[in-house]
Amino acid sequence: MANSLYTVAVVLIIAWAIGFLGYHAGGIIHILLVIAIIAIILSMVQGRKSG
Repeated sequence: MANSLYTVAVVLIIAWAIGFLGYHAGGIIHILLVIAIIAIILSMVQGRKSG
């Protein structure tokens, strides 16, 4: 589960970077960044709980 969260987070950060540098799509770009950060935080918290 943690690996999939990291994968989703990386994909969202890359999508955010491409969208931010390529064109401005409004608030959706920033929502992607927030979701990526939340995924990273969740994976870190779950990693500490499990081991």
